[in-house]
Amino acid sequence: MERRPHLVLDGALATELERRGADLRDALWSARLLIEQPDLIRAVHLDYFRAGADVATTASYQASFEGFARRGLSHDDAAALMRLSVRLATEARDQALAERPADDARPAPLVAASIGPYGAVLADGSEYRGHYGLDEAALIAFHRPRLQLLAASGADLLACETLPCIAEARALARLMDEVGARGWISFSARDGGHICEGDAIEDAVAAVQGHDSVVALGINCTAPQHVAELLARARTRTAKPLLAYPNAGETWDAQAKQWLPSAECAHRPFEDMAMDWAAVGARLIGGCCRTGPAQIAALTRRW
Repeated sequence: MERRPHLVLDGALATELERRGADLRDALWSARLLIEQPDLIRAVHLDYFRAGADVATTASYQASFEGFARRGLSHDDAAALMRLSVRLATEARDQALAERPADDARPAPLVAASIGPYGAVLADGSEYRGHYGLDEAALIAFHRPRLQLLAASGADLLACETLPCIAEARALARLMDEVGARGWISFSARDGGHICEGDAIEDAVAAVQGHDSVVALGINCTAPQHVAELLARARTRTAKPLLAYPNAGETWDAQAKQWLPSAECAHRPFEDMAMDWAAVGARLIGGCCRTGPAQIAALTRRW
């Protein structure tokens, strides 16, 4: 990060897997394919690296000991699948590096082990609402086993993402301190000033920016039109690198279970909006739901 002004993150994993024919109608979501189609996960990672991504985020967002146990898997089997999520991204990176021309001097890409919120394990959309009814101590107890495993999995860093509330961000920052890991904290937001549970983005950033384990702070899985304002507000409370990887601009209709187009984003390319995020300080930029290798390739051409 000190040598390069920007890093390009990858794009969506789950919605890209769906675009390629995977059926993710399951409480495990993309983690289901760790069991059924791991080769497809590796292929998506590889295509993002080929598109120029500097960071791949693993298919562990929805993975948890509790979720796999409901599927009838043992603790050891669940642990093996979470380690597999890191190995698939690492294997894709190795292949991408082997394909590079000899004169390509770019640093090797990174693998970020995804740690989704408690709400993702509930599989009821509460990562976009918060209000779990759990205090910080309970959230630490929930996240500790998975975070410890992923921190020791060989990933370069952790991606604590789509967090709707301050308590969960603090819990994950404390756990990263506890195990000596490093990673980013990324919030989901409801508008240009507030994370999903309702707290101001300034307060959310301030709550965790003092932790040395937190190497970057930002926003993901949020409507892109809100991101520039959110980042500008976040910058008033932290000097850490900012990151942004919002959705492509469509809105999820939970009742109809389909993505609906957004008039605000329909006539502006994703990579153009990303320049606004860079202008207010984002140094790590990529995409979340409904973005794909094409958007990541377009971003890399800007840098």
